[in-house]
Amino acid sequence: MKIIAVIPARYASTRFPAKLMQDLGGKTVILRTYEASVATKLFDDVFVVTDSDLIYDEIVSHGGKAIMSIKEHESGSDRIAEAVANLDVDIVVNVQGDEPFTEAGPLEQVLSVFKNDPEGKVDLASLMREITNEEEINNPNNVKVVVDQSQFALYFSRSVIPYPRDKDVGVRYFQHIGIYAFRKQALLDFYSLPMKSLEASEKLEQLRYLEFGKRIKMVETTHVGIGIDTAEDLEKARAILTSR
Repeated sequence: MKIIAVIPARYASTRFPAKLMQDLGGKTVILRTYEASVATKLFDDVFVVTDSDLIYDEIVSHGGKAIMSIKEHESGSDRIAEAVANLDVDIVVNVQGDEPFTEAGPLEQVLSVFKNDPEGKVDLASLMREITNEEEINNPNNVKVVVDQSQFALYFSRSVIPYPRDKDVGVRYFQHIGIYAFRKQALLDFYSLPMKSLEASEKLEQLRYLEFGKRIKMVETTHVGIGIDTAEDLEKARAILTSR
């Protein structure tokens, strides 16, 4: 299998504008994410796909590979699908552009799904971690996922799922960790399909895959990513970098 990583990188960000171009220990956030992805040695190629000349030039000027988006896109999957449409590739891994400390471990977990799927039953693979804190479970910013006995996703929601009508049945709650690996065809199918009501309501693009019958295999992990969504997150990342 030919495996690549694609890092969708929008310049605009509602919560923290231009966050990917912020300085993090002498390098921009997006450059650190790109270099960390390359350093995992898991991929035949790594690309940043962006709508920004600034981000494009930042990657290319440092010897990296970048692709300019042709259209405006509502989701990362759309942006990636457009970028890989004409690339010779089997599996595409979506690396979050605001995670400069990306490591090999969780990426290996999602890739292992396809290496153990010779019949091609899996369209996407992603990660989930158990959460037990009631505040985390109730937080709509923590996307929850429920799975079947084979660890295929049944539904994702910002709400508490399953609802704890009976608290004594041993239900486990899982937070979705937004690291994805896709078969190329699943991405191309997504790109051609319309947004339906579930995705529009929850603002979760993974629901489009489920609504149209794609199979998402979930892998349990203990990984907690270090993303940069706010100026405070950036300061924390700087402190982590200094301590290493």
